[in-house]
Amino acid sequence: MGYSRFDPAMQRRVAWNSGKNVGTKRPLTQKQIWAIRFHLDREGRLRDKALFDLAIDSKLRGCDLVKIKIGDVVAGADIRNRAIVIQQKTNRPVQFELTADVRTTLLAWLERRGGSTGDYLFPSRVDHAGHMSTRQYARLVDEWVTAIGLRKSEYGTHSLRRTKAAMIYRATGNIRAIQILLGHTKIENTVRYLGVDVEDALNRAGIAGGHSS
Repeated sequence: MGYSRFDPAMQRRVAWNSGKNVGTKRPLTQKQIWAIRFHLDREGRLRDKALFDLAIDSKLRGCDLVKIKIGDVVAGADIRNRAIVIQQKTNRPVQFELTADVRTTLLAWLERRGGSTGDYLFPSRVDHAGHMSTRQYARLVDEWVTAIGLRKSEYGTHSLRRTKAAMIYRATGNIRAIQILLGHTKIENTVRYLGVDVEDALNRAGIAGGHSS
């Protein structure tokens, strides 16, 4: 790795992020959420709507979202009001609530999808025993935002993760609550992730100049 700069083949290779905007992705507004839902309803894309709705409500990273199993969101014949997932990045549990509209969409998807509690909620179209790839999830998000006139360079999977967190922060200013909802180990990571003023956020949390793990 340290000698790649001396390799002529590597010198000709274009970096994966060349010409791409890889900075913080914007969260969606409520109006944009409605627009994407309307688009998916009109196109009859029930799986995509279930995926989109769950992404917004769960605030999970893509790698965790695609690995959700039916048993994670189902209790008997009903969709759970609250679910818990172990995060791949931190190996720590994170809890999230499922709103009524999202539970309705998930139930409709499961009625069409079928399967058992041990199956992935969003299976791969290549390997039905496996789960949807994060690459496929990212492609879908690009499609959704482009369909409502947004630039895919400015929005991505992290936009969906950030959306509800940003809404809650604007409404409450409670950065500690957002830290828990996102499953961050440090509150400073949450502040950076939301892209809000650091001093303002830490002052609201009552820990200006301090640290939290």
